[in-house]
Amino acid sequence: MYSGSLELEIQTRLGVLFTKHDDWLQAVSYNLANNKSVSQDLVQDLYLYLAEKKNPKLFFQDSFNLLYCHNFLRSRWINLVKRENKKVYPQKWRDAEDIPYDTESDKNNQELFELIKEEIKQLQGTPMWSSAKIYELYTFSDKTMEELSGDIGISKSTTFLNVKKIKQHLKNKFNDKYNK
Repeated sequence: MYSGSLELEIQTRLGVLFTKHDDWLQAVSYNLANNKSVSQDLVQDLYLYLAEKKNPKLFFQDSFNLLYCHNFLRSRWINLVKRENKKVYPQKWRDAEDIPYDTESDKNNQELFELIKEEIKQLQGTPMWSSAKIYELYTFSDKTMEELSGDIGISKSTTFLNVKKIKQHLKNKFNDKYNK
């Protein structure tokens, strides 16, 4: 299978992967991202992962399993897109007349936000505590549902259903305040 220490074997196989397959990995990554900088980052993430993980199950011939490498790059790209889509960016600047800032609406939104946070805390003392905690962890972080699921050790569908359950509860409870 492999000779000598695992550390040395990993270094040797990474060297072979780089010399023989780096161009292919870069091309695969570029086909996914259509951005040279992002594709290079994805390939660097792959090399770091393989070096840190030290998993002999990923070995194939004198290098690493290329199908695994391809799937790793694809998975990282999908996660990056999901994370970027979750972020909210302000609208681009456009020339328009100045609209005075609506402090009343801002106060109402802040009150609603505080009510929602309080409701989540109250739900954590009920049979819906697990759903409320999952919703809190997802909503108040920059993690995707997939990352959160991996962190707490549950399936993605369980995370999705729990978040959906709390969203529906909050919508039903605060619908009248939100539509003001």
